[in-house]
Amino acid sequence: MKILLIEDDMSLVNGLVFALKKQGYELDVARTSLEADALWADGKYDLVVLDVSLPDGSGFDICQKIRRISKVPLIFLTAADEETDVIMGLDMGGDDYITKPFKLAIFLSRVNAILRRSSQFGQAGAQLELGGIRISLLTGTVYRDGEKLDLTASEYKLLRLFMENPGQVLSAEQLLGRLWDCDERYVDNNTLTVYIRRLRTKIEEDPSRPRRIVTVRGMGYKWDASDRGVK
Repeated sequence: MKILLIEDDMSLVNGLVFALKKQGYELDVARTSLEADALWADGKYDLVVLDVSLPDGSGFDICQKIRRISKVPLIFLTAADEETDVIMGLDMGGDDYITKPFKLAIFLSRVNAILRRSSQFGQAGAQLELGGIRISLLTGTVYRDGEKLDLTASEYKLLRLFMENPGQVLSAEQLLGRLWDCDERYVDNNTLTVYIRRLRTKIEEDPSRPRRIVTVRGMGYKWDASDRGVK
């Protein structure tokens, strides 16, 4: 598997490159947004790891460019640990948000977990279809009543989890664990609530009265297997 690392701190880059190559990964390194654009245009990657603060721009801008054309897993690696930054990074399509300083073993564990999940999500079956929502598993595209939806990578994974487990109540802890495999203090129930709300705006006819992803008070959320009133 090949990783694109976008980071301008060379002492950190050297350590991460050594550790990731030791794990068997191939790497390309960009130290600026301009270098990242050039590498992304010419290469194919299984994971992108990027800093938020770069000499010539923002990692958030790079993430938005990538998300317009790709669902490649993406990890923010940054010293910007404010809650608003974390939520924004995840909400715009980041799959994980690791703040500096961090332990190398934990970083590697989370890289391995994201790549493992990405591989699993790409396997098996041709499509899922429930309540007017259809997921093409081979291409990662989602349709509502035949109209293509624009979902972030995390929204896609969350939707797929629900549709693979219709009628089953999934707790916040289960959903967070399956999606991010992390214990960061800011990746919590509030973060999940943001994702549920965003996803509902895209798949529900009336997001304020959801009929597909419903809340089970005190327990979590579930995909309503009865599809009541949903075409």
